Amino acid sequence: MDQSKGQIEDVLAKKATVFYREVFGVGPKEAKSYILDDMIIIRLLTNLLPIEKKLLTKYKGVELVKNLRQNLHDATINEVSKIIKEITGQTIISAHSDISTKTGEIFEVFILNENYEDKLKQRNL
Repeated sequence: MDQSKGQIEDVLAKKATVFYREVFGVGPKEAKSYILDDMIIIRLLTNLLPIEKKLLTKYKGVELVKNLRQNLHDATINEVSKIIKEITGQTIISAHSDISTKTGEIFEVFILNENYEDKLKQRNL
């Protein structure tokens, strides 16, 4: 039986939590994912790492944290893309990430090669 959109979103969130816990040694408190048109959005509710908190006290601290997270995103994007493809069968054509330097919340947006939400709707008709 094919999984529903909600079930796929749940699996994506759980796999993201495990992945980030393994990579960073600490995972998000909560993760949610959303399939919207040709995008998969993963929202990670987490805290800033201790080094990030320290960087924020320095000159250009926000810029330093944003650069650090962008580099981490760039270093892990291939692995995350493989996880998404494994779960959805979809190919990622671009990926974007941002972190709140106030809360530590992270948003990751993955752009797919087709409208996956419509594909799921058609499959479940």
